[in-house]
Amino acid sequence: MFHLGFSYIGLIYLLMLFIPNGLWTKHKPKGYDEFAKNENKVLLLFERVGEALTCVCVLVFSDFNIRKTYWAVWLMLSFALMLLYELYWIGYFRSNHEMKDFYRSFCKVPVAGATLPVLAFFLLGIYGSNVFLLVSVIILGIGHIGIHLQHKREVWL
Repeated sequence: MFHLGFSYIGLIYLLMLFIPNGLWTKHKPKGYDEFAKNENKVLLLFERVGEALTCVCVLVFSDFNIRKTYWAVWLMLSFALMLLYELYWIGYFRSNHEMKDFYRSFCKVPVAGATLPVLAFFLLGIYGSNVFLLVSVIILGIGHIGIHLQHKREVWL
């Protein structure tokens, strides 16, 4: 079941996502733009559609707000992944801003900058029992993680 209404948890997650990404635009890895030119167009389409759908879903469904339920364990796990994502960014910003720094694993999570938030939003969808977010995140994950894996392969060739 889903409930329309504002999600303050969704807003917090989006801020946790967009603030480091905004800072990243000023600290892109050296040579990133060359890699971006070669991105798979299908994966890019999945990423963009998934981003838009995910952003809308986490804001317009109140299912993600805190409530007393045993399902809250999914919210806690999801939030823990978002905290790991923030730690990943701290490590990146303290690095030399090389492509290898950007596509490195963190806490044994491959391409952590893409994988951690996708997993966090997926678990948020489970917590909220919201199929719209789950489908949106799957679309996002195919594109976002796929592009990051493509770049990682190119970096380590």
